[in-house]
Amino acid sequence: MSSSTPTETFASFSLHPALLDGVRALGFEHPTPIQGLAIPPLMRGRDVLGAAATGSGKTAAFLLPILHELSKRPRGTTRALVLAPTRELAAQIADHLKDLARHTRLTGAAVFGGVGMAPQVAALRRGVDVLVATPGRLLDHMQYDYARLAGLEILVLDEADRMLDMGFLPDVRRILGKLPQRRQTMLF
Repeated sequence: MSSSTPTETFASFSLHPALLDGVRALGFEHPTPIQGLAIPPLMRGRDVLGAAATGSGKTAAFLLPILHELSKRPRGTTRALVLAPTRELAAQIADHLKDLARHTRLTGAAVFGGVGMAPQVAALRRGVDVLVATPGRLLDHMQYDYARLAGLEILVLDEADRMLDMGFLPDVRRILGKLPQRRQTMLF
């Protein structure tokens, strides 16, 4: 794979037009190197392991292909899960998701500790398109039947190395054991 060049645009990835509107609204003009490398194989449904520095555009590198794919699918079922090690990162990813998807009908929700569970329960009952969660709080919800992830097609482990360093491996294993085995997986 070649890295992103300054002349490459987000349109060259053949993203859904509503996502391109979201990208333009955020002021993004050209893909970053991680986006240029990760987006094409993700758009083909491949599993990807990507590493890049903080602030390099990793979040958009995985969210844009996810949103593009989900824009073609029926709604009302959670089809993508992004696991993050901290509530701050989960909230940041959920905000970025909202910004990128602002011109679509796709929905997302953040599930993490330190806040009330009622809005999270409501989001899980509705079946948001993309769920962004920390492992511990997601496991809290997965004890109940409203946290249905049987329709999950895409899994992202963001800051996977940090999650493992923080001791989340047992929680991640428990979550993986409850997810469909056939899915696209991304580790960043």
